Amino acid sequence: MSNSQANIGVIGMAVMGSNLARNLASREGNTVAIYNRSAEKTRAVAAEFPDAGFVASETIEDFAASLQKPRTAIIMVQAGRATDAVINQLVEVFEPGDIIVDGGNALFTDTIRREKAVRETGINFVGAGISGGEEGALLGPSIMPGGSASAWETLGPILRSIAAVVDGRPCVTHVGTDGAGHFVKMIHNGIEYADMQLIAEAYDLIRRGTGKSPAEIADIFAEWNTGELESYLIEITAEVLRQTDAATGAPLVDVILDQAGAKGTGAWTVQTALDLGIPVSGIAEAVFARSLSSKPAQRAAASALPGPDGDFTVADVDAFVEDVRLALYASKIIAYSQGFDAIVAGAEEYNWDIKKGDIAAIWRGGCIIRAQFLNRITDAYAENPGLVALVTAPYFTDAVAGAQSAWRRVVIAAAQAGIPSPAFSSSLAYYDGLRADRLPAALVQGQRDFFGAHTYKRVDRDGTFHTLWSGDRSEIQAVDTH
Repeated sequence: MSNSQANIGVIGMAVMGSNLARNLASREGNTVAIYNRSAEKTRAVAAEFPDAGFVASETIEDFAASLQKPRTAIIMVQAGRATDAVINQLVEVFEPGDIIVDGGNALFTDTIRREKAVRETGINFVGAGISGGEEGALLGPSIMPGGSASAWETLGPILRSIAAVVDGRPCVTHVGTDGAGHFVKMIHNGIEYADMQLIAEAYDLIRRGTGKSPAEIADIFAEWNTGELESYLIEITAEVLRQTDAATGAPLVDVILDQAGAKGTGAWTVQTALDLGIPVSGIAEAVFARSLSSKPAQRAAASALPGPDGDFTVADVDAFVEDVRLALYASKIIAYSQGFDAIVAGAEEYNWDIKKGDIAAIWRGGCIIRAQFLNRITDAYAENPGLVALVTAPYFTDAVAGAQSAWRRVVIAAAQAGIPSPAFSSSLAYYDGLRADRLPAALVQGQRDFFGAHTYKRVDRDGTFHTLWSGDRSEIQAVDTH
């Protein structure tokens, strides 16, 4: 191996890392250095894909020496301590001006911390969200890099070369400084949780209400995928529902244990939204639904609890299926609206210049939530960059108006039948709360003032007030302690 052959390096040769390295190597002008903690793994990847022309190194020193300056390395290892360990190794062998990219699912606050520490050495640190799973890493992901503008100058052409492309536009943009990229990827994953839960609820309602088989419901989803719900998740839902278990002959979905796993990004989204004061109820209910599914002892103990009498059967199957489709679309609009609310709040809190239309545009290809629907979001922010809430854009307002009667019928039917539909129902409740001219929060604030002197404001005059509840119950001016 001669030194300084590669213009880009990848550390971590598990499936995501090796696929990303192969993607990079397949693009004209790229020569890719690879390194894994296990030298045996590095040799195996190099041997398995000889046409990639990988420059394989068995030590971190040789890996650094194989990179052209400014050196650029993408870390694709497990988030947490493993990532910190690799960063520390690279800081020892890199020089000021070089670039370290964390392409894993890191918590954005960790990225902020890492970027600050690495910046002090003169080395650039970039947290880059990469979405699309194993297939996206190989064929073209959606990429959300943060970091400095100077790092983006070097990194941008490389990432554009491997990203998915929609309408001639690579699905990558410089999101903002330090942790902005991983923040937006976190929100992406939160929306993904909501989208998947909504689809699952739609399937469950159709199956219970109509008695259709998974294969028949697959045909419904395939048809939906030709219209306004067209998306990767709808497409693969049809594929999953069609799959037959080789061992039993039963639908695979009936053989899979009904306990959903999670990697943590959905929970991070909800926790962060709580800190920012942004309601993301659809995403939260999707996270909680996975948690509930994974409590078998509690579910077994509660299985005999009373519920509605009688079976749930719909009279007009076609009408019910169409109602569910409309409810799914309306709830999906709410999930994305809440997600973009969180992006806006995060940008304000951390002083990031995040262009919401650009985010919607790069999510149109490569990523798990890619969908025709995102074209509408891109258009909405192009028409009104200062849009207060996505659901208030004319297209989405009209879409929800056309769907809301069906949406309400579905939520009512689910409640009456005792079928859990937390994402559908919470999305509808959020929508109704958002559009309400007055909320019962006035009573909540009165209660808070009663037991904790938390004060309140009035609708008829300026100022902050407190009622002397333990005294003569007169009202006095007060310092705002909302």
